Amino acid sequence: MGNVIGFNLRKAGLEVVHVVAGDMAWKLLQQRGFDLLVTDFQMPGMNGGELCERIRAEPSLKALPIILLTGKGLEIDTRYYRETLRVSAVLAKPFSPRELVRLVQEDLLAGTSIEQSG
Repeated sequence: MGNVIGFNLRKAGLEVVHVVAGDMAWKLLQQRGFDLLVTDFQMPGMNGGELCERIRAEPSLKALPIILLTGKGLEIDTRYYRETLRVSAVLAKPFSPRELVRLVQEDLLAGTSIEQSG
């Protein structure tokens, strides 16, 4: 899934950094700045939910826009992620890569390179 997402985002002219584990994404987020995070919910090391919680607890990352991708759309509390953790969007799989690109561009145009994990 990561290759398809990265391909579509790059095709839209965006810079993509891809990692496969939540703990790796967390380390990168602490080391350098990103304009947006696109993360999967299910990842090794740290899931996307835990990653979102850590991001919102970190003062330097509180404003980072996040798009959360999940295969567990009916199992997770999407309201919690959208309202409490201020996740811009929760996309349940399967989703259209064009829809993801549109959401990413909206977040970037709202004033917010791109980080993708998962």
